[in-house]
Amino acid sequence: MRLKWVRVTVKNCDDKLLQQARNFDRTALTAVYDQYHPLLYRYITRQVSDGETARELTAVVFERFLAALKTGNGPETQLKAWLYRTAHNLVIDHYRRQAHRNHLPLPEVLPSGTDSPGQLAEQHLLGEQVITALQTLTPEQQQVITLKFLEGFSNAEVADLMHKPIGAIKALQHRGLARLQNILAPQPIEERVA
Repeated sequence: MRLKWVRVTVKNCDDKLLQQARNFDRTALTAVYDQYHPLLYRYITRQVSDGETARELTAVVFERFLAALKTGNGPETQLKAWLYRTAHNLVIDHYRRQAHRNHLPLPEVLPSGTDSPGQLAEQHLLGEQVITALQTLTPEQQQVITLKFLEGFSNAEVADLMHKPIGAIKALQHRGLARLQNILAPQPIEERVA
């Protein structure tokens, strides 16, 4: 019961903050940015795996938020859902524009001196396999898997963010995980030889 009360309180605070932001209250706009920038940046980084692109796309989310408020088309409720939906749409657009490019970005983190070259190569290949496998999912499945397992949202929160019933979120999660398992599960030797 306490968790539900905390969610209601957070939602009420977000709604109040949003109403103040809609009036272009600088303090409210700053609070929206401070509260959601790190979360959106992390979410986008996990989608595009390139820090510079993630920074640019995160900035565009807030540019679109301000533009929407200015034109009166911004969210009236559910600020968090609007911001995440905008971020997700920007990631989809980014991949559509980048479809003709086949190169991988350079890693942002330098390897530690304790990892052997074999371990580094194995980690890199596994990371590439997971990113490739995630990209085979439908956009909705990608969003559910990312929000649920990488961002740590509950099914109810994901349902709120995506404006879908919890049952639909569970179905998308189940299908997405099943697809990932089929792609990433080690194949028996007989299948690899054939």
